[in-house]
Amino acid sequence: MENVLINKRNKIHPHKFALWAAMASITMMFGAFTSAYIVKQAAGNWLEFSMPMAFYISTLVIICSSITLHISFKSFKDGSESKYKNFLTLSFILGLFFVFLQYQGWTELYKIGVDLKGNVSGSFFYLLSGIHALHVLGGIAALIVAQLHAYTLKFKITDVRINRFDLVLNYWHFVDFLWLYLFLFLLISK
Repeated sequence: MENVLINKRNKIHPHKFALWAAMASITMMFGAFTSAYIVKQAAGNWLEFSMPMAFYISTLVIICSSITLHISFKSFKDGSESKYKNFLTLSFILGLFFVFLQYQGWTELYKIGVDLKGNVSGSFFYLLSGIHALHVLGGIAALIVAQLHAYTLKFKITDVRINRFDLVLNYWHFVDFLWLYLFLFLLISK
């Protein structure tokens, strides 16, 4: 009997394993992009520009969204239905606001002459922040599904629902940390 408990405790859910494998490959992709950025920057002819304030604000927004989603998850597990739903909705709104701020930042860059056709430094900035924004949109889709479950299903704490929400939480924290990495990388590499 003890052996069965040990085996069950050490197993990772297949969905979580798949998510972590996907996040590992996304991490490798961004590692390759940032490596290419460093190599290309060292080649010279690199346009220096200041990062628009919208990217600083979006960094705070995505950190707040990660915190609110974590509060929502904990509230769900604790049985606090209204807190769970309210913080889940707030996380969704903050996620949308993050993408909006990214767009604002790209607009500001374009206005100062940093575009995709010009210097490769601008192209890399758009590539890194744009592909990250696409991954955030994937997370927003997961938040939409989580909200549908929150508002259409009877509130009930089950292992299946905890696992499902935990997957959303893990992915959202991942895109948060990924943005922090990119943001700091782009600041330091100037």
